[in-house]
Amino acid sequence: MTRRPVPPDRVFALVVGIEQYVAGPGWDLPGPARDALRFRDWLLARGVPDTHIQLHLAPLPGSLPDVPFRPADHESLRRAFITDLPDRREEALWVWWGGHGVLDTDDNTRLYTADATLSDRRNIHVESALARLRSDVTPGLGVQMWMVDACRTFDEMHRFPQPPPTERLPAGGRIAAHEQILMFAAGRGQRAANDPDRRLGVFSDIVLSVLPDEPVPDPPPLFEAVRARMDALRAAGHVRQTFDFRLERPGHAHVEQSDPPPPAVPPLGRLIEALMAYPLMNDRDERQTLVNELPSAVVARMPRHPMPRTDVIGIVRTLRARPDGLWKLYAAVTLLDDDADRGSELKSSVQDFMAESRPGM
Repeated sequence: MTRRPVPPDRVFALVVGIEQYVAGPGWDLPGPARDALRFRDWLLARGVPDTHIQLHLAPLPGSLPDVPFRPADHESLRRAFITDLPDRREEALWVWWGGHGVLDTDDNTRLYTADATLSDRRNIHVESALARLRSDVTPGLGVQMWMVDACRTFDEMHRFPQPPPTERLPAGGRIAAHEQILMFAAGRGQRAANDPDRRLGVFSDIVLSVLPDEPVPDPPPLFEAVRARMDALRAAGHVRQTFDFRLERPGHAHVEQSDPPPPAVPPLGRLIEALMAYPLMNDRDERQTLVNELPSAVVARMPRHPMPRTDVIGIVRTLRARPDGLWKLYAAVTLLDDDADRGSELKSSVQDFMAESRPGM
């Protein structure tokens, strides 16, 4: 069923881009603020009034936009879902969110707010936000489109000292009057790829590249366009994540997920394989030359072993305890062997391993 077009002045948007968290630099995520501004530009180009775009950002230094924006802390974003959105009387809503997320033990998606810390992981509970927006406390906004570019990894894999806060947003009485379209960048238990060099989320960039001219697109063609781009990137080995699309309207529900990827090699295993691909790793003298390029304070306490693979594992385990240890290893290896293909895989495997080791990503 194709709905009638929604006029641009009957559209409202909550646009969120969080790059920086109170939890510290380990949570920095270059890209979401820029993606949010790109989406804002798309809305404006389609005729959506600037006053109908509520922008919440937590940009990294050096990426401050030249437009006014609201904070992206828990209080501000909770107020948006509790008060701001239910009070709107437009026909359609966009919720665009880029940042860190996690899947809790009840398989609910939690999106971290900018004031999240390791001991107080403040977040928005997505499923309860959806329930509130489709209940009778939200009489307007009959069509609601969500784009969520965030990880949905299992919370327990990050080994936080305690679970996230249990708050769910309150909903009103259930009614069957709203259409909700959801696009999640990652499937259950998966990471959402980010491109720090280009400062963008991979899924956000795909969605922005295929959005049509109308401000509230018809879901099936949009899903198909995103699917085609995602499948091409996965086939080329650039991303591993799948996607999760959902369409719920009165009398109709549709859930669409891409085929699951093959079982992933654990990041540590992938890193070891990337290192063992270098011929120098199988030669004791060349491995010693490599070790001599590493910081002397670390080398002095590094366990060594005559077997090449065991020795490499010991080197990695020693260096991963230092904030920049694995990047020093990458620099030393690529100094001794500048093969471009091996270097690209090693860089990618270091990034993947470090991403897994960072909590909340």
